[in-house]
Amino acid sequence: MIEIDGSYGEGGGQILRTALSLSCPYKKPFRIVNIRKGRKRPGLMPQHLTSVRAAQLLSSAEVVGDY
Repeated sequence: MIEIDGSYGEGGGQILRTALSLSCPYKKPFRIVNIRKGRKRPGLMPQHLTSVRAAQLLSSAEVVGDY
């Protein structure tokens, strides 16, 4: 499993979207920690979770912690 530090760079949703777009075709699992860490409201926002769930449907991936 690839672990990604979500606080790197701008520390926003682009890290998640890039990880999803590369993970699906290559079937490489990943885990993101510290996503949006420096933001006023850290963690995934509803639109980010929607992206995760859409990718899950398209790729039949397993998603853990999507609450």
